[in-house]
Amino acid sequence: MDSEYEMTSEIQNFYRNKTVFITGGSGFLGKVVIEKLLRATDVKRIYVLIRAKRGEGILQRLAKWKDEGVFALLFKSKPSCWARIVPIAGDCQQADLGLSEADRQLLMEEVQVVVHSAATVRFMEPLHVALDINTRTMRLMLQLAKQMKRLESFVHISTAYSNCVIKRIGECYYPEHLTCSVDTILALRERLNDELIDGMAPVLLGKFPNTYTYTKALAEQLVQTEAAGLPICIVRPSIIIGSYKEPVSGWVDNLYGPISIFLGTAIGVLRIICLNLQTHAHLVPVDYCSNLILACAWQTAKDNAARLKQPIVAATSTTEQCPPTIYNYVPSESNMLSWGSIKSKAESLGYVYPLSRMIWLPFLHTTTTPWLFKLVAFFYHILPGYCIDVVLRLRGRAPRMLKLYEKIHKNVETLFPFTNSNWYFESHNIQKLWQRLSPEDQQLFHFDMNTMDWDDYLYIAIAGMRIFVAKEEPESVERGKQKLKRFYILHRALQLIVCSGAAAILWSLLKFVF
Repeated sequence: MDSEYEMTSEIQNFYRNKTVFITGGSGFLGKVVIEKLLRATDVKRIYVLIRAKRGEGILQRLAKWKDEGVFALLFKSKPSCWARIVPIAGDCQQADLGLSEADRQLLMEEVQVVVHSAATVRFMEPLHVALDINTRTMRLMLQLAKQMKRLESFVHISTAYSNCVIKRIGECYYPEHLTCSVDTILALRERLNDELIDGMAPVLLGKFPNTYTYTKALAEQLVQTEAAGLPICIVRPSIIIGSYKEPVSGWVDNLYGPISIFLGTAIGVLRIICLNLQTHAHLVPVDYCSNLILACAWQTAKDNAARLKQPIVAATSTTEQCPPTIYNYVPSESNMLSWGSIKSKAESLGYVYPLSRMIWLPFLHTTTTPWLFKLVAFFYHILPGYCIDVVLRLRGRAPRMLKLYEKIHKNVETLFPFTNSNWYFESHNIQKLWQRLSPEDQQLFHFDMNTMDWDDYLYIAIAGMRIFVAKEEPESVERGKQKLKRFYILHRALQLIVCSGAAAILWSLLKFVF
């Protein structure tokens, strides 16, 4: 084992020679969970549910992981570990998970730990797609788990916003906020075609702002009502962002959350956004989230072992009274970050590490008024985008800026309920779990948000975005700084021209009136 993990902890002992099944393993969080399992434990085997995609088979998709930065440290320290990953062909959008009978039997016979993180995280996914992936798959996974002969622990990854229709969210279930039961919804899904179920979305969603949070809430109700007897828990992370320390500082492979804002601003494309700078930014690093998941699986197995030792009558009574444990994973209230502080830090770091591919001087204005956003966006986005598209057409290239801004504005509108409101989360179970960890496990599987150094993290996150998302080389910083100086001069010159023109028009109007 790598020298960093020579010590043997309780959690490491738990995972030794274990067989783990992971859904969503090809996603951002899933890859980090797999990497940590292989690097920090002696796990026997990891079955990963993968579907063929865009003409690539599951083995081809798995082979591409070797080129990703998240696995670089792993291959240096434990190059033979790749043989422990076994891809399982499947598809969460299919009614039977797309599993062959042989693979299903294999999972039922061997799997001891399940991490179910597969989901579609697109907020405005058509309802029928979100139901199939986020809700129906949960039921299918529960049914499969009940047939797993050696199952010790099952972790379902939900979201802290699964109950965003209320502002104070405890570590409990809230079925009362659903318009109808999950059984009714899934029965409708079976009977109606895609168009009909999508057409019913406004009524079915009720107060939920999008299909993502709604279908995640439905999945939680399935756990509450159909997971009796299973060793299962729910982890509700808030906005998962790039890694802080493991395995590579700042690693990120997507544009979800604030990373899209950072990149859009740094390139000079995003200049106005709907954002309340006073609201809380509920961000959690992906490596902390991964460590929490592995710790939750360990604790769930311990709780289940203790339950099984109880007398049958007492165990039944306990199961009925205590539904599966929920862990709300959000920043500590004593160490909270605001969107305003993120904006200030990102602006200062943007001038230290400018992108060489920027198309204009980076700046970002914010507003909490939707109509004002649309007005300013017309001048800051639409007009410049139209001009760029005209130039592209004259050069014989396809226009793209107006289409890009259409997507940006749609995303801003979708995110507005989350960037203009505050939520308050209870996290007592998280704190209890942290206290149960030994000092060794607290070091190896660190997830305590009370000690998070946000200034240090944001510095790492901006640098990681530059490397892993923008694909900028370290030596390009100087080119970026030179470009920044030129755009600064051009930006000021443009401001002078616009202000002079506006003043001239206003003077003419005043002369005409008086």
